Amino acid sequence: MDPASHVLRDHVALVTGANHGIGAATARALARRGARVLVSYLRLTPEIHPGLPDEYSRHRSADADQVLSAIRDEGGRAIAIEADLAVSATPARLFDVAESELGPVDILINNASGWLADTFVPSEPDRFNRNTARVSALTFDRQFAVDARAPAALIAEFARRHAARQATWGRIIGLTSGGPNGFPSEVSYGAAKAALENYTMSAAYELASLGITANIVHPPVTDTGWITEDVRRYVDGRADLIHIAQPREVADIIAFLVSDEAQLITGNVIHLR
Repeated sequence: MDPASHVLRDHVALVTGANHGIGAATARALARRGARVLVSYLRLTPEIHPGLPDEYSRHRSADADQVLSAIRDEGGRAIAIEADLAVSATPARLFDVAESELGPVDILINNASGWLADTFVPSEPDRFNRNTARVSALTFDRQFAVDARAPAALIAEFARRHAARQATWGRIIGLTSGGPNGFPSEVSYGAAKAALENYTMSAAYELASLGITANIVHPPVTDTGWITEDVRRYVDGRADLIHIAQPREVADIIAFLVSDEAQLITGNVIHLR
C-alpha cells in the first residue's frame, strides 16, 4: 500500500453488501486508503432469471473470501461477517463486531440491496427479459427490510454510538438506483431507494452538528455482473446514459466523499454519469 494514500488511516468503515460489485470495490478502495473495514454480506440463494447472466447469481451467492484476500494482498486490514440485514438485531451486532475487532465505526456505507423485480403489470418479463413478480406484501417486505429499514437502523446506531463517545467526525453514504420518480418493472426497489434517500437527507441535517456528513450516490449503469448485450444496446440508445461504469469507478467517488477534502459536501444526491 502506498503510504501517500493513507488518508483514512485512523478510520473504521462498515460496508454492507460488500461481497461483490460496488460494495466489494468500495471496501477495497477504503482499505487502500488506510481504513480498517468490516465487510458485511449475505449469501443469497441463486435465482434463475432468463434475462440475467449466471455470473450475477454467482456473485450474489458468494462469500467474502475473495474480497478479504484482495484487501490483504494490497496491504489493508479487513474482517467479514455474514449477517441478514432483515433481522432487527443485525445493525447493533455489526457495530459490536467492528468495535471489538477494528475500533469504533465512523464511516457507514449503506450499499446492500434485497433487489427483486416486481411490478403492477407482471404478465410479461421486463424489457431485459428478467422475471417479474406481482407487487405484494412479500415483495415489499423483502425489499424494504434491506434497502430502507436496515439503513435507517444502521444510521440510528451509528449516530447513537458516535454521540456517546463524543466523536466529531463521521461519514454516511447510501447507494441508490431508484428514487422518488418511480422505477417501472422494479417498483418496490425504486420506492425503497426513495426511502433510503430520504433517511439519508434527514441524517445530513440532523447529524451535522456532530460532524457527520451524509450523501447519496446514484451510480450510472454499472457492470456488477448483470450487464447483457440487451442492456448495452439500451444504454447506447439513451442520450442520458453516458456509459457503463465499472464498480471501481463508483468506489473511487465514494472514497472521495468520505475524505476530509469532501467535508463541505453533505445532504446531496450525487448522480454519476
